[in-house]
Amino acid sequence: MDIEFEPIEKQQLFQEQLLKQQLSYIAAHSPYYQRVFRSNNIDIASIKTIADLQKLPFTEKLDLQLYNNDFVCVPKEDIVDYITTSGTLGDPVTFGCNEHDLKRLAYNEKKSFASAGLKKGDILQLMTTIDKRFMAGLAYWLGIRELGASIIRVGNGIPELQWDTINRLHPTAIMCVPSFILRLVEYAEQNGIDYRHSSIRKIIGIGEGLREQDFSLNLLGRKIKEKWPEVELYATYSSTEMSATFSECEHGCGGHVHPELIIVEIIDENGNVLPDGKAGEIVVTTLSVETMPLLRFKTGDIAAKVVSPCACGRNSYRLTPIIGRKNNMLKLKGTTIYPPAIFDVLDNIDYVANYVVMVSTNNVGTDEVTVKVGLKDGYGNQDNDIIVKEIKDRFRAHIRVAPNVEIADADLIQRINFPQKSRKPVKFIDERKR
Repeated sequence: MDIEFEPIEKQQLFQEQLLKQQLSYIAAHSPYYQRVFRSNNIDIASIKTIADLQKLPFTEKLDLQLYNNDFVCVPKEDIVDYITTSGTLGDPVTFGCNEHDLKRLAYNEKKSFASAGLKKGDILQLMTTIDKRFMAGLAYWLGIRELGASIIRVGNGIPELQWDTINRLHPTAIMCVPSFILRLVEYAEQNGIDYRHSSIRKIIGIGEGLREQDFSLNLLGRKIKEKWPEVELYATYSSTEMSATFSECEHGCGGHVHPELIIVEIIDENGNVLPDGKAGEIVVTTLSVETMPLLRFKTGDIAAKVVSPCACGRNSYRLTPIIGRKNNMLKLKGTTIYPPAIFDVLDNIDYVANYVVMVSTNNVGTDEVTVKVGLKDGYGNQDNDIIVKEIKDRFRAHIRVAPNVEIADADLIQRINFPQKSRKPVKFIDERKR
């Protein structure tokens, strides 16, 4: 039986056995963690439970950047695929996968797609890149194959190509950044495509949130459902470093953990483990990874654990929607917010074509937040002052405070959003003095 459906006590014992195996493997093969164990006088035999993980120091993104090669636990000739992170928090980090890790990746995505109700006979249209050293696109392809379903590798962007593919091959599901769905809908409406009666029945979102902390749809999610009520929406959370995915099931009450692949802790600003239900930074320990396993890696993402059983029958804990990234937290006029809250407001304004949120440090040392907005065709001749006031009023209604708002050329913002070397849309630029 799938371990996620077993009693939570059995899951914990199962994880602790895998943790012992992973620690023994790391102690034998990882130059980086061998130094960590020596310098901190750590006897891995003393780490027998998940709670005992607190005896270990955290691994940070900077450690991966400075000592990247020392994390590698296999001979170089055994690495069959090289990957880099997207560089969200600084310089990208290189990861390698051996054959075992790729099989683990396929298994992870197979389980995640199954959580979203995909099965043999489904056709998934993949609207994200599978090249450019991107782990996610490769993982999705491997997972769909493992599941026994079919995949169409279209890549990101180009609404015309996406609709041509949908009309030719009739996929049942699509996977993409959720905000791109609104561009697909807009293109369909402008070109007489009856999208509501297409073959698409599921949309699996990556890279952007679709729900609030109470699991209701956020502004972006509601906008998609208002336009396309026939589709089911599923949110996911993943990262290259943890080589695992937290995917919603049909009940949409958080991303399910796969206990055989990862251990999650939630910590406060002082590194203390928080009680279940309290939001804090996600810390992960990977299980069954051979090439670059990680112990207590601080992801920088903020969420909480949900431990109540899910209606789908899985007893494994879940993660709430990501509140934001720790390093991206903003103090706007005394109010603490994260960029996704700003994105939600802008994504729900019909005449906003695109935008970029820029934060800097002003002359008194506090955060200065400016939103540059591009307008859709037909709105360029309207009074910008009136539009700016309306956008600011929207911000005050939803997040209580309003950033600076500037109307800018939509083509210029498009180039900022999609620089040539980036695999993900750039919506947030942080220029603060650290």
